Amino acid sequence: MGPGRGFTVMDIAIDQPKGREVLVEVKASGLCHTDLTVSEADFGLPFPAVLGHEVAGIVLQVGPEVTDIGIGDHVVACLIQFCGRCIACLDGRTFECTNPGATLRAPDALPRLSGQDGPIFQFVGIGGFAEQVLVHENQLAVVNKTIPFPQAAVLGCGTVTGAGAVINSAQVRPRDSVAVFGTGGVGLNAINAARLSGASVIVAVDLVDAKLERAKRFGATHVVNAGTTDPVEAIRAITGAGVDFAFEVIGLPATQQQAIEATRAGGTTILVGMGKPGASITLPTSMEMLFEHKTVKPVSMGSTHLKRDIPYYADMYVEGRLLLDEIVTQEIALDEIPAAYDQLKHGEGIRSVVTRF
Repeated sequence: MGPGRGFTVMDIAIDQPKGREVLVEVKASGLCHTDLTVSEADFGLPFPAVLGHEVAGIVLQVGPEVTDIGIGDHVVACLIQFCGRCIACLDGRTFECTNPGATLRAPDALPRLSGQDGPIFQFVGIGGFAEQVLVHENQLAVVNKTIPFPQAAVLGCGTVTGAGAVINSAQVRPRDSVAVFGTGGVGLNAINAARLSGASVIVAVDLVDAKLERAKRFGATHVVNAGTTDPVEAIRAITGAGVDFAFEVIGLPATQQQAIEATRAGGTTILVGMGKPGASITLPTSMEMLFEHKTVKPVSMGSTHLKRDIPYYADMYVEGRLLLDEIVTQEIALDEIPAAYDQLKHGEGIRSVVTRF
């Protein structure tokens, strides 16, 4: 039970909610690529662990200090952990919280999760590949009860990361030009948000034609298959000088470099995808680069305020403006996670969601 050892279904014990903790019955848990990366590469995280962080469910119990959430509420979990008291949080930048550990139990307290051999680590304070999760209320947003649980689960990471990067981080405006490198769940949410923001040109870049066709339905005005066409040249041919905003959602140095090169002088490249440990890119500091004054901006979780943004996105789905049905490509059982991640590795589907526990 560690990096590279795969996923195993087992019984563990979950404690009662204390303080500001909330016990949630998981109705849907999405398979995000981040969990796959963490399961295969050593980021220094403790194991054994319960991974999974795209969770939607129903509140079963609340701790004595919980104020914002009640039993029976439909909630979506988010991996953003914020204390609510530091300068960043008080300034509304909860995604930059300097004390995320405030959402966890003290090291000398009883663990939330435990197995036969001791404590079980909750990835990002959630541990969503489970029948129930015990989470701090600051990591939960109450959503309307109309949105289906599988679609709601995607909001907690795929949507806030992709749409948030466009709406919050870049603040794309009408008539802006946009390129999105990668058309998985995060990329499609970015494309959808760019359309809603009024972008005049939205270029989707991927290696799979079927995914590019799907991107058109989410709002892409142009598509580029990077396996057959140089995406930088193609984007410059479409726009004349490059895009105002390029979003790289894959996390590969090669595509990050392409996104930077496809950005116009004075434009902004948003790095959304998480690379593996040690991954890096090199930026020139020559006169030409300095005069172009491009901005390269790494962004975590779409600069999201989860209590504000997730309910908003849920309402947008119900109103028919935010497309999520095509992102959820299959519903699976808990013991089918390894097979579903194998499909993801081969580019099959977008989001598998566990709904059978």
